[in-house]
Amino acid sequence: MNALSWLNAEAFTAFGQTIIWSDMIGNLMGLLALALGWRRSIWTWPTQLLSGAILVTAYASAQLAGGVGKQFLVILVALWGWQQWTRGRHGAPDGSIAVRFATWKERGFLAGGAVVGTLAVGGLFTLYPALSWSPWADAYIFVGTLIAMIAQARGLIEFWFAWLLVDLVGVPLAFSSGLAFSGLVYVVYFALVLWGLREWWLRSRTPVLEGAPA
Repeated sequence: MNALSWLNAEAFTAFGQTIIWSDMIGNLMGLLALALGWRRSIWTWPTQLLSGAILVTAYASAQLAGGVGKQFLVILVALWGWQQWTRGRHGAPDGSIAVRFATWKERGFLAGGAVVGTLAVGGLFTLYPALSWSPWADAYIFVGTLIAMIAQARGLIEFWFAWLLVDLVGVPLAFSSGLAFSGLVYVVYFALVLWGLREWWLRSRTPVLEGAPA
């Protein structure tokens, strides 16, 4: 059995659904990448890159072309984010990655990009049904993931809000696609995202608090 066959082989069965190795390993690495992002560790990016590479096989086995495309995009953005954090790793006073809230202009670009991107990708998936059996949900997750990663690369706290919105659709879609482990991981993502949001929010206020009178 070669590596690709093993990755798409059954690992175990849970709640009446088959869990395949690629779905399990890729999503566990995705959880680790999110935890590293919460800690503002630069290792979040290579971990996310490897997670995306493994999940390509999981989505391909489920015949979710949109999911496959999303993971290839994740790999490319992870490379870019890695570069961004390498260049800005001393942006905060303590030498870590600086985080902040986006400006209203940046929020406008992110929101506008999300709307236009979802319409474009959803239209493409609708035009070519073979790409996705759930075109609009797939497009929403595809573009939402891209927006979240771009915001993360820029050190914007809004990246956590983007992940929350992705989770709202990602959980039911994963379960209905037979990727049960992905669905369970999305639930854990939700808890980690709330935790990470709190941590980054407090971190963004640290310079102000340090300069305030006792």
